[in-house]
Amino acid sequence: MAPQMEFVSKTQHYLKVKKPQLERERRARINKCLDTLKVLVADLQGNGNILRMDKTEMLESVVAFMRTQVRKAKAPATVAVPMDSFRHGYMNAVNEVSRVMATTPGMNVQLGKAVMTHLGCAYNRLSAPSPAEKSDIYTAAAPMSPASSGYHSDEESSPVASPAPAAAPLWRPW
Repeated sequence: MAPQMEFVSKTQHYLKVKKPQLERERRARINKCLDTLKVLVADLQGNGNILRMDKTEMLESVVAFMRTQVRKAKAPATVAVPMDSFRHGYMNAVNEVSRVMATTPGMNVQLGKAVMTHLGCAYNRLSAPSPAEKSDIYTAAAPMSPASSGYHSDEESSPVASPAPAAAPLWRPW
């Protein structure tokens, strides 16, 4: 006598074989995505502690991290460097340019004045004063050449140099 084959419907086959297999594949995809998310957030945070968390803790940490990122994105953009720090750095650069031009033999006086006047005008444009800064001597001065004082060939004895008008205030980086 041959063993009798039991009839299995498609529904029974699905419930016994296919459904558990599909569920295992679904869980594997979820775990793969969670692992990828773990690594991404660990890289963004610069903190490897998330790699040792269980799935629930990791997801809670990711949600908290994402909330802080959304808040940062919605916050008004602030300048990373305060304007005073920028002004200080700019003035240091202007002083260095002035020093190099003053110590360069044969430097054209008119070129030196033009460069320093340009730097002064650019400084005044970049640092448009706010009402609280109106008393700042750097922003209140007219856009004149900062090279007119201390520049080695900007003396009255120089045949090329012309004296600056006495009434006009001079823009100076120092």
